[in-house]
Amino acid sequence: MDFTIPNEWVEFGDALIKFIDREVAALEHEHRVLLGSERTIYTEEGRYVPAVQDLRRTVRKRSAELGFYTAFGDEALGGGGLGAQAAVYVQERVNTHCGPARVLVQTVVLPSPFTNGLSPVLKHLDPEVLAEHRDGLASGDKTMCFGLSEPDAGSDVFGMRTRAVRDGDDWVISGSKQWITNSPYADYAMIFAITDEEKVAARKGGISGFFVRTDTPGFSVPSVIPIMGHLGADTGIVHLDQLRVPDRQRLGPLHNGLSVAMDGVNAGRLSMAGSCVGIARWALNQALAYVKIRKTFGRLIAEHQAVQIMLAECAMDIYAVKSMLRHCAWLIDEGRSATKEVSMAKACATEMVSRVVDKAIQVHGAIGLTNELRLEEAYRWARVLRIPDGTAEIQRRTIARRLLSGDTEI
Repeated sequence: MDFTIPNEWVEFGDALIKFIDREVAALEHEHRVLLGSERTIYTEEGRYVPAVQDLRRTVRKRSAELGFYTAFGDEALGGGGLGAQAAVYVQERVNTHCGPARVLVQTVVLPSPFTNGLSPVLKHLDPEVLAEHRDGLASGDKTMCFGLSEPDAGSDVFGMRTRAVRDGDDWVISGSKQWITNSPYADYAMIFAITDEEKVAARKGGISGFFVRTDTPGFSVPSVIPIMGHLGADTGIVHLDQLRVPDRQRLGPLHNGLSVAMDGVNAGRLSMAGSCVGIARWALNQALAYVKIRKTFGRLIAEHQAVQIMLAECAMDIYAVKSMLRHCAWLIDEGRSATKEVSMAKACATEMVSRVVDKAIQVHGAIGLTNELRLEEAYRWARVLRIPDGTAEIQRRTIARRLLSGDTEI
């Protein structure tokens, strides 16, 4: 295997960063009063104010115009098809350059596989239905949410209670979803529901996916869920009350929704891991710059062995996960099975970034705890990621099960 970075990826990354630095940063500066505080970013209910939603849409659409937004979408969906290795490389570069907590950057200039753009889950949609909605999603004008998790069905998907009942050519869906990213703002939702009780009880399928317009009667997002001290969020609770969906909007074969969902979940885990490597590198860069100017006991703190050890451990952590992630992405691009490797990458990357950011804060001392440097924001962001898209414990269970089933290649 050859991990040489092709010039095409480098040029793509350079162009994307130039777009962020010139156009997105200009919008951030123009609207700095609005974007400078969560008190102005969110409503009292915790949703993005309309002006912020409009700015995010503007950036998405401009990214799409320049060819960034759909570059990693499957070619079958009309995307650029750059592949998993290119995706993790670019995610790392963008996050290393930008750092955390930029409302107009993360999941905006590049779409999340769950919520925006040409999600791999869309490959399972009826071609005629896809044709009706693809352009809005590809242009960045419209967005989606991914409705799998429920109050009693997070890690244990078969604990799902949402039901879809056949009624002629339609399905009628009732239930609720929780922790659904982008649900307060989405134009479409991918909703997963029980369609065969016996299969679900036997844990052998019985769940189906549906592509839903969020303006359909019976779909509502009554509240958002702020987390980790934030005043608002893009995560919400979805209520489904006798929601009627035509069978032609089903995602993939009947009762096979979990396999369909995993296309999105695995893409999301890989993208998240790439972002983690980027944020970890960003945090290490902050620490490296600081130790060269901060003095204690008459010496630069870069000269203190205890500080050097922390810096070295950060670099070791990043290198190990980056190597793991690149190999995992290579397996995917080669069309090989990478189930356990994706779980390894997700678990290791999300745990690694927490360790690195924690050490970066420690190196900075008291100033690292303030919101001036954004390290505390990175710390909160990093802590969150060990739970969504499969907890660290679920990843370990997946890895162990694959090993015990004979998948022992490492």
